[in-house]
Amino acid sequence: MTVLDDVTVANETYAARFEKGDLPMPPARRFAVLTCMDARIEPARALGLEEGDAHVIRNAGGIATDDALRSLVISHHLLGTTEAFVIGHTDCGMLTFDNETLRTLVREREGVDATHIDFQPFGDVAARVLASIRRARESGLLPDDYAFHPFVYDVSSGRLLPVDADGRAPDGVPGG
Repeated sequence: MTVLDDVTVANETYAARFEKGDLPMPPARRFAVLTCMDARIEPARALGLEEGDAHVIRNAGGIATDDALRSLVISHHLLGTTEAFVIGHTDCGMLTFDNETLRTLVREREGVDATHIDFQPFGDVAARVLASIRRARESGLLPDDYAFHPFVYDVSSGRLLPVDADGRAPDGVPGG
């Protein structure tokens, strides 16, 4: 079986038992989550979410990119969220490269010039979480009372570890 076959069969099984087609568009718990696309993070399980509870926005690094910020603004202004959890994680792949390394790989493997793309690697997870929050706040697109909650998810233990306002990572978080 191919991956496509596996996914299609799994979806058929899911759809056969699906009973949540009448959920309202706004998230019931009125919050959003911005986190990394890393496959070791399952936001619904880690945060106790069910379908319809929250908006989950994912990208490489869980960074408040233009697109993530766009999603947070839509989530708040059109769908009523009032707070967001910004969650980085230990052992993040974004800590393992720099722009030039990835640009070289793309050029060598695909023959394409990627110098116009900032892949936004970083060296400190906790600092990156706070930088994302700062960017969202400084955009002026969300109200001052929109709450942000900074965390680092520990991929080894499954625990959410709070990041303090000074950007200090919790004890034992390598690479920030």
